[in-house]
Amino acid sequence: MATFLYKLGRLTFRRRRFVALIWVALLALAGFGAASASTATSSSFSIPGTEAQRAFDLLEQRFPGASADGATARVVFKAPEGEKVTDAANKGEITGIVKELRSGSDQVAQVADPFEAQAVSQDGSTAYISVSYKVNSMELTDQTRDALEEAGKDAQGSGMKVEIGGDALQVMPHTGTAEIIGVAIAAVVLVITFGSLIAAGLPLVTALVGVGIGVSTITALASVMDLGSTTSILAMMIGLAVGIDYALFIVSRYRAELAEGREREEAAGRAVGTAGSAVVFAGLTVVIALAGLAVVNIPMLTKMGLAAAGTVSIAVLIALTLVPAALGFAGKRIMGRKARKAAEAENSPEAKPNMGTRWARFVLRKPVWVMLVGVLGLGVVAIPATSLEMGLPDDGAQPKSTTQRQAYDTLSDGFGPGFNGPLLVVVDGSNSSDPKAAADQVAKKIESLGVAAVVPPAFNKAGDAATITVIPKDRPSSHATEEVVHDIRDAGKDIKADTGAKVLVTGATAMNIDFSQKMNDALLPYLALVVGLAFLLLMLVFRSILVPLKAALGFLLSVVAALGAVVAVFQWGWLGSLFGVEQTGPIMSMMPIFMIGVVFGLAMDYEVFLVTRMREAYVHGESPGQAIVTGFQHGARVVTAAAVIMIAVFSGFIGSSEQMVKMIGFSLAVAVLFDAFVVRMAIVPAVLALLGRKAWWLPRWLDRALPNVDVEGEKLQKQLTEGPAASGSDSGSDSDGGDGHGGERELVRV
Repeated sequence: MATFLYKLGRLTFRRRRFVALIWVALLALAGFGAASASTATSSSFSIPGTEAQRAFDLLEQRFPGASADGATARVVFKAPEGEKVTDAANKGEITGIVKELRSGSDQVAQVADPFEAQAVSQDGSTAYISVSYKVNSMELTDQTRDALEEAGKDAQGSGMKVEIGGDALQVMPHTGTAEIIGVAIAAVVLVITFGSLIAAGLPLVTALVGVGIGVSTITALASVMDLGSTTSILAMMIGLAVGIDYALFIVSRYRAELAEGREREEAAGRAVGTAGSAVVFAGLTVVIALAGLAVVNIPMLTKMGLAAAGTVSIAVLIALTLVPAALGFAGKRIMGRKARKAAEAENSPEAKPNMGTRWARFVLRKPVWVMLVGVLGLGVVAIPATSLEMGLPDDGAQPKSTTQRQAYDTLSDGFGPGFNGPLLVVVDGSNSSDPKAAADQVAKKIESLGVAAVVPPAFNKAGDAATITVIPKDRPSSHATEEVVHDIRDAGKDIKADTGAKVLVTGATAMNIDFSQKMNDALLPYLALVVGLAFLLLMLVFRSILVPLKAALGFLLSVVAALGAVVAVFQWGWLGSLFGVEQTGPIMSMMPIFMIGVVFGLAMDYEVFLVTRMREAYVHGESPGQAIVTGFQHGARVVTAAAVIMIAVFSGFIGSSEQMVKMIGFSLAVAVLFDAFVVRMAIVPAVLALLGRKAWWLPRWLDRALPNVDVEGEKLQKQLTEGPAASGSDSGSDSDGGDGHGGERELVRV
């Protein structure tokens, strides 16, 4: 692989204008597609194999035209102080809005008058209009949304407070200027790392090109592929971070080659052939982990993972082609005077040890203490993870400034929190001798469970199916509401045995509960899949058993610690105000699995770029301890910069108004912090120091069986050293391919 990438690096360096033109054309094409496509709002939500989904499917069969999965909205009214919504003037306003909503769009299926549907609070201060649509929220037209937004403006003029909740009026997530700050921090880190504005700006520009292509493509395909509004944001978050990091590794290696005195084209070829091999491997791990989300069998999560994986793939291709092309345009300006002097000083025998060298030597002196402090520290942070509760946030998790949150709070105050998440119980009486009696029995049983209200059964035309609306006492995302759903389902088993009628619970709240349960069930199998994959891939790269085992266990430790931090902030509320958490609650169901997939790939990044240099030094005669020092001497600075950039980019998304984006941004930033600085920079060298030569042991039969993927570029280095003509055969201009600058010493210096 390294030899092929070496040739690719030289080719793209020579043909830089053509390569740049291709990427610019792709960016323009993707941008045009995004500009001409309709804007995505929310993805349709289906969970194959769950009871809630089976109930939705049954509703579509038995209640044709009812649009069971259609969008819903609630227009909530609160009368001015001292007045009631039943007062003549206020009642007239509300009745007028009911008529306006019914005639506002042909996508409206039903509008319930609050005075006929008993949707008025006992004290008369609050009322709500329920609106159901024929299509899901993804398919609502702008005209329909505008009609919904305009509905309450006249009533607000009369003094009533009017807010709109439900999924019909989705608030598009926005991250404000926070992510710009993250990119700015990344720029500062790059300038400090490289000491050159040109070298610092190149990874940023190429990463933005890759993210622009990826996100624009997702936007262009959003309507066709039913992609949610958060899919592009998550793809941008991950694509931007890995795009900067991958370019950083290539540029850093290129500058190291220039400092050794090589010609620019040869340096580009070697940079892509060595550091580029590690980029391919690291990117492959991220792609596999994200694409592996498909095993959970939830379409929305599968699409989200594939979209993010596509953006990461583009970032890898950018690093392998556009980055060396850009290096050709940058010329010698890629190395400023200070950077060149620093490189010369570092390569001189009298050079003072850098920070990475000093830290590695400290770890070698105190390996047991460093390992214990790292493991115990992360263990303490991980303790809250034992209280992890997964679910999906409702409108109560929205910022207080949104109309959805205002509608949620107003309904809770006027009717009780359970009105924000009614349950829909479907009674299938096709196999019952008396469907009506069975439905009545279901309603009475549910009433005995201590819910807030039960609406009498409503039958279809055939009389073989009925729906019962149930109002829980607690808010939709509460544990008590989840228990109500389970209690109804348990009671339904007894009713089926007695009457033959099947009882199914659905609705948005039940769907969220089923979704959370499915994610919870998939968490451990997915974690086992990812950790197993990590072990196999690292065994292939490092040709060792204990090094991959240590890497996998370290990854597990950082993930559990990150989950503990997330639970402490978002579930327990610790430091919640610092991160803009206005409502604590269960952790987003998809967050742990999504975090595992992403952090797995990033952890392998740092593992590869640090430990490959250690293995190279050990293979070429250095003692195990000295090999650790050598690895940190050449890799610690760049890995530190890469981790800080990752943390800065992910932290930028904590300012998002969307709870899911905020939570994932926080979890990824914390996970990278733990994995890069505690696991990879402290625990890994401590464990390697304790293991000594045993760390690199591999049975001979396994060594022969494993293919050599040449991530370190050993075959390439041997070819360049033994055959000088090989390096110049691609260009006819460079004669320094085997010039002896370091020979086998120069395998992977990142």
